[in-house]
Amino acid sequence: MDIRRLQAFIKIIDLGSISRAADLLNIAQPALSQQLATLENAFKQKLVIRSKSGVTPTTAGAELYRHAQTLTKQFDRAMVEITQGAGPLVGKVSVGLSPYSAGSTLSVKLLQLVRERLPNITLHLTESFDDIYSELIMTGRLDMAVIHGAGPIKGVIFTPLMKEEFFLLAPHDLEFPQNEKGAVQLADIADIPLLLPPKHNFVRKSVDMAFMRKQLDPRIVAEIEALITLQGAIEQGIGSTILPWSVASRIVMPGKSRIFPLHNPVIQQDVSLCIPEIIPETEASVAVRELLIGLAKAMAASHNWPGTQPFD
Repeated sequence: MDIRRLQAFIKIIDLGSISRAADLLNIAQPALSQQLATLENAFKQKLVIRSKSGVTPTTAGAELYRHAQTLTKQFDRAMVEITQGAGPLVGKVSVGLSPYSAGSTLSVKLLQLVRERLPNITLHLTESFDDIYSELIMTGRLDMAVIHGAGPIKGVIFTPLMKEEFFLLAPHDLEFPQNEKGAVQLADIADIPLLLPPKHNFVRKSVDMAFMRKQLDPRIVAEIEALITLQGAIEQGIGSTILPWSVASRIVMPGKSRIFPLHNPVIQQDVSLCIPEIIPETEASVAVRELLIGLAKAMAASHNWPGTQPFD
């Protein structure tokens, strides 16, 4: 099995087009089509479905794509580690950080620590609402990710880092009944316009579950994934949102918006670090993972982040 054929197959699936993959790989399209045919002959399976809009993987093709991601990444790692020998840690380490979690707050500190302590490692940081990080972990496209939830998910190992409590971020002039600690109960915000992430988001799932358990129907007027847009909408009085403190504190604007604790119920979610179960870690990724875990534990124990607690 030629590793280059697998790499070419990955490009075809990623781009959804044989012609575009051929251009990117600087290979003639007939030659790339022949490589695909060779793979199909080797596995005795049809790997892609061709249509006017491009190509999509068959069930067998999707399975090969997953294994090919693992094999090519392992090959790349072997090349780096063997050629480098016993020198300082080198290589590329990819880390996914959920934008609506404490993970995104740790990104700059992690980058700073890696530059100071692991200068020969190239850190790839990504924050995305569209990508499902657990799938990227399983296929080896990410080395690790910080997400809400504690699993289990097949093919992914979860290491709980902390618990995050959610807060109400509302326009400054909006008033609510509050208890002696300044907390607002869920029943008192059921009728206000809410701006939340889409239903597949872990934050949204936790918020929806809290309302459902109280037999309340939240008034969701928009689904917003862009924090800058969310910040502006709240400042303009369009609606309020519910977020972990680590995120709400980044977009609150004094005099224009305010943060309130929530109670009855308190909404809380685990934050975990995910790594692949099957794909072995490199020394570089282990070193970055240890730095990230240390940062997260220090954050949870510092008491500087309201509602953030170390995991028991």
